Amino acid sequence: MAAIWDSDLPCAKSSVFTGPGATALIVMPFGPSSYVIRQSRPNELVHSLYRPSLCIIAQGAKQVMLGSETYTYDPSTYLATSVELPIQGRVIEASGVQPYLSVQLHFTADQIVAFGEASGLGQTKEETRPDRGLAAGAMNEELLDALLRLVRLLDTPHDIEALSPLVVRELLYRTLQGELGGRMRRFAAAGTLSKRIADVVRRLQLEYDKPLRVDQLAAQARMSESSLYTHFKKVTNLTPIQYQKRIRLQEARRLLLSETGEAADAAFRVGYESSSQFSREYSRLFGLPPARDMKRIKESLATGDSTDDTK
Repeated sequence: MAAIWDSDLPCAKSSVFTGPGATALIVMPFGPSSYVIRQSRPNELVHSLYRPSLCIIAQGAKQVMLGSETYTYDPSTYLATSVELPIQGRVIEASGVQPYLSVQLHFTADQIVAFGEASGLGQTKEETRPDRGLAAGAMNEELLDALLRLVRLLDTPHDIEALSPLVVRELLYRTLQGELGGRMRRFAAAGTLSKRIADVVRRLQLEYDKPLRVDQLAAQARMSESSLYTHFKKVTNLTPIQYQKRIRLQEARRLLLSETGEAADAAFRVGYESSSQFSREYSRLFGLPPARDMKRIKESLATGDSTDDTK
């Protein structure tokens, strides 16, 4: 797939895009929630949590797995995530000459609602069933033009503070105008079925270490337990218990890597009462028991073969 990136642009020669190392996660100066990921070779699967965001690939390609589904996106598509989702992802097209480059922008439900109202996009209609919380859309000229103007601001740092908020607003506006705009607005608009499920997802993501009470989640969403199960799986491609388990195990992995080397301690902190159950479920998700998995990750980090693109 051809890149949308123009290597002759001055900003393309910036160390942000051409710096050393196989991987890099760069916080961009456009705000606290904008990033560039650069990777010079394909990698193995990385487990991470996708937050509500827009991801546009300038060069290369990536696969993202949500439950049993696989999404492949490249410069001809963009990815919109409307709720917090535990995913697996890997870069599948990258090289030293043409590294994988992607720009990622986080957004909030309040921003989506405000942009929709200010832009005259009309009222959000209630739906009979929610959409998937992750979707790929076709790239268009308007969205591409706004993206390139945003990145070109790296060539004129004195313009970033004044102009970048305007271009970021335009990127979100163009996305809301596009094929995924309706679903993004439904996930943000108060009272819609999608928003009620999104609020349950958010609660589970924040309270992953607490016992799962489906009756309480159903009451919050104002629906029966069976309806909650059906709609939750439609949004996340996971059941509530599967979702909680993924969040717990990903957080335990982070704790093992950065805070504690003891599997039993990590298990307890994320809500497990049985360390043996934790070890079994950890191995099932990550392919190795905790101690061996930590050894593999640290070796991979030492050689620059892995990057965490948790958003």
